[in-house]
Amino acid sequence: MPDKKIVLAYSGGLDTTVAVPWLKEKYDADIITVTVDLGMVDLESIRQRAIQVGAAKAVTVDAKDTLVKEFLFPALMAGAIYEDQYPLATALGRPLIARCLAEAAKAEGAYAVAHGCTGKGNDQVRIEVGVAALAPGLELIAPIRDWGMSRQEEIEYANERNLPISPSNSKFSVDENLWGRSVEAGELEDPWLEPPEEAYAWTRAVADAPDEPAYIEVRFDSGIPVAIDGEIMAGTDLIRHLNTLGGDHGIGRIDQVENRLVGIKSREIYEAPAAVILHAAHRALEAMTLGKDQARTKARIAQEYADLVYNGLWFTAHRQDLDAYVSSTQRYVTGDVRLRLHKGACTVVGRKATQSLYQYSLATYDRGDEFDHAAAQGFISIYGLPVRTQNRIQPQ
Repeated sequence: MPDKKIVLAYSGGLDTTVAVPWLKEKYDADIITVTVDLGMVDLESIRQRAIQVGAAKAVTVDAKDTLVKEFLFPALMAGAIYEDQYPLATALGRPLIARCLAEAAKAEGAYAVAHGCTGKGNDQVRIEVGVAALAPGLELIAPIRDWGMSRQEEIEYANERNLPISPSNSKFSVDENLWGRSVEAGELEDPWLEPPEEAYAWTRAVADAPDEPAYIEVRFDSGIPVAIDGEIMAGTDLIRHLNTLGGDHGIGRIDQVENRLVGIKSREIYEAPAAVILHAAHRALEAMTLGKDQARTKARIAQEYADLVYNGLWFTAHRQDLDAYVSSTQRYVTGDVRLRLHKGACTVVGRKATQSLYQYSLATYDRGDEFDHAAAQGFISIYGLPVRTQNRIQPQ
C-alpha cells in the first residue's frame, strides 16, 4: 500500500469518479474520498461507488444543519445577494466543503487535497483558498483542470478501466444544495435564447402554477427564520418546506448574466424558492426595525458580504468583522411577515414586529395623530438655512 494519501472531494459524478484512478496512477497514493451532504445527496450510494472505483476509504459527512446554521442563515441576515439576483447557494456551500476536506486530510494524515473543479469556474478558487486558509501545509491538486480531457475522453478512460459510470444525459451542468440549484452550459450559453423548461427542476412554469395564490406567514427571531404559519421548524425543514411551496407557485427562477471571479461573464440559471421568499421577508422586517442610517449602511454591507462569499473569502477576518456588525443589526429583527405567492411573484403583504420603529400614532393622518405639526415650521427654517444662504450670496 502506498504511504501517501490524497483526500478527494467526491460527488459521484463522471469527473470525480475518473479522478480516483487517475490520482492513484499519477501520484502513487491512496485516495480517500470525502462526500459532503448539503441537502441533495445520497451519501451511501456515493460511498459505495467511491469504493468500487478504487478509493482506499470513503468518508461521508452529513453537513445539512451546519450549512444552515453557520452559512445560510448568517448570509440571509446579512442580506447577501450577488449582483442583485443570486442568493449564493453554491458559493455558500463551497467553504463548508473546503472545511470538511481540510478536517478529513488532518484526520487521515493526507498530504494533499484534490477537487473536480474546472479551470474557468469560481469553485476552484473557493475550495483552494478555503483549504489553504484552514490547512496551509496541504498540497492542492485539480485533476480536471490539469489533465485537459474532454468529456468523451473521460468516458473512454473510464470504460478502459471498467469503472461503473453513468454519464448524465443532461445538456446542462447542475449543482444543488438546500439553498438553491445552479444550472449552466449547453444552450444556456447563448444569452439571447430563453431557457428551455427542461433546465428547471424545482419550480413550475408560471403558466402551470396554481391560479389561486398561497398566503404564508414567516416568523423571525433576531433575524433568523424560525416558524412558518405558526409552526416552529428546524432550519433544514423550514427551507425544504419553502422550496416545495414556492416552487409549486413558480417562485425562485433567476436568469442572470453575472461576472465571474476569473474575469469572464457567464449566463447562469438558478432556482432558489426558499431563498427568494426568505430574503423578501427578511428585508420587509428590517424595514420595520432598522433606523434609516442602519438600513442604508447595512445595504452597503450586504453587497460587500455577497462579494466576499462569491469570491471565496469566507475564512477571513473581514468576514468575521462583517458578521459582528450584521449580528448587532439583528437584535430587534423579530416579528412576522405575511407573503403572497402567486404565478412566480413573491409579494410582501403584511408585517409586524415586536419592537417596530413604525408607530401608528406618528404615521397616521387620522384622529390618533400625535405628530407635532407645529414643530415643522422651525424644522424647515433650520433645514433650509444653508440653501437660502448660498442662493442669496451666490445666485444660481
